[in-house]
Amino acid sequence: MRIITLEEHISFPALASLIPAETLAARSIERSPMIKRVAEELADVSNQRLVSMDKNGISMQVLSVIGAGAELLEPAAAKDFAALYNDTLAAAIAPYPFRFTAFAHLPMTSPEAAADELERACTQHGFCGAFINGLTQGSFLDDPQFAPVLQRAERLDVPIYLHPGLPLKAVVDAYYSGLPGNAGGVLATSGWGWHSETAIHILRLIISGTLDRYPRLKLIIGHMGEMLPGMMARCDQKFKPGQAGAHQRSISQTLREQVYITTSGMFTLPPLYMALETFGLNNILFSVDYPFSTNEEGKAMLDSFPLSHQEIVQIAHQNADRLLKLPR
Repeated sequence: MRIITLEEHISFPALASLIPAETLAARSIERSPMIKRVAEELADVSNQRLVSMDKNGISMQVLSVIGAGAELLEPAAAKDFAALYNDTLAAAIAPYPFRFTAFAHLPMTSPEAAADELERACTQHGFCGAFINGLTQGSFLDDPQFAPVLQRAERLDVPIYLHPGLPLKAVVDAYYSGLPGNAGGVLATSGWGWHSETAIHILRLIISGTLDRYPRLKLIIGHMGEMLPGMMARCDQKFKPGQAGAHQRSISQTLREQVYITTSGMFTLPPLYMALETFGLNNILFSVDYPFSTNEEGKAMLDSFPLSHQEIVQIAHQNADRLLKLPR
């Protein structure tokens, strides 16, 4: 069976080293023990990564840049850095056209340049969308400054994968400080904060009316919907069109029409059941979150799905093939 995974990460230390040390020290996930633990796997394309894919029957990974990136840089530097990263990544995966593709890394501090880089990466390198790590300098994507990126993604008919980023210092101080050991850091990121912030990001795009302005734009989020399946009905109740917010459609309708979710990093069945009941089978795509999670964990989860063979095939690759227009 063909298996596609699309929240699978990469980071090239040689490129990260081009970012000024003071910038990295001020705000970068590079300091995280989680990143350091898997640094070797993140930098690899053609060795252990491919071995693990073959061992677990994974046909293709869609790669995305994690860690220190263009969003840390001022506009002029961000543009050149993102282009270099995309060119380097494209060269690394070129020998394996049926095993890897990628989401474009964008200079989000310069939205017009980000839109142009998205188009260049998709048309020149065959990338299949964009990957954005959380907020950009404290701003969500519903900020009007990011209209060029959303417009271009819609016109190109490529999705934006909205991935969690590091929370702002003010948020960390207010919500996640004063806890023992590294508990605050985990609560702020993979233990809770990343997921709630991404859910808020999606809700802002809906209730601000942004997704109504770009009705053909497609978004992808990970971790079995970033808490949204469990809150979908309540959000419908509290954010009725015309009463709370600027949106024209219900929250659930907009989510089903424009947002796709992946299974990344979630390896138990209850979240799957909830995702199927809320987002529906057509909106669920298989992913692992490699190397932060293992391909073995992901494959075991896929094998445990209490679904028909055709339903599993749809999650394993058909939905991704259709959404990303992947090579076969």
